Amino acid sequence: MFINWMLQEIHLKLVYYGPGLSGKTENMNYIYSHIDPALKGDLISLKTKEDRTIFFDFLQLEVGAIDGKKPKFNLYTVPGQVNYSLSRKIVLNGVDGIIFVADSQKEMMNANLDTLLDLEKHLIADGKTLEDFPWVLQYNKRDLPNIVSIDEMNEKLNLFGVPHFPASAVTGQGVFPALKELIKQVVIKTKQQMTVQQEKRA
Repeated sequence: MFINWMLQEIHLKLVYYGPGLSGKTENMNYIYSHIDPALKGDLISLKTKEDRTIFFDFLQLEVGAIDGKKPKFNLYTVPGQVNYSLSRKIVLNGVDGIIFVADSQKEMMNANLDTLLDLEKHLIADGKTLEDFPWVLQYNKRDLPNIVSIDEMNEKLNLFGVPHFPASAVTGQGVFPALKELIKQVVIKTKQQMTVQQEKRA
């Protein structure tokens, strides 16, 4: 959370996290292409040899003001490959909410589990935990054959009973419902944090 006092905006960071090629970039591209151009910034891509981080920001006026300030969300993806652990740690710095993009294909379940454990490790190092943090699960690639059932995905990945969304980032199925749910969680958490801060100053 970062407050721009001059513009009276509150910046909140949302990160798309998941194994390599699970659909994080496709999510971002779909969202970016469907947001009002007047409310979004440029789409920036930072390329590495095998993967890339992309990000952009947008104003979300529908949720209303937070302590009199307009909420502005900064959306990021993280590189999925294991050897980009440091890059993922940097992108997660200051994160307010996470959409975990799990690959629904059967052969990708171990990669989903390893990446989820990696996420929890990074959060714990930053004094957070998935048990008490705004996040949702997006079960991506539901349009492909040879996929795991939603029940099995939940059994193996959804250990804390967070909201989950069957999705296809290519068609757009589930993309905005997952994002809107995360925004709702983050706004609630942010309002609680600001109330606590105000009480401490009082």
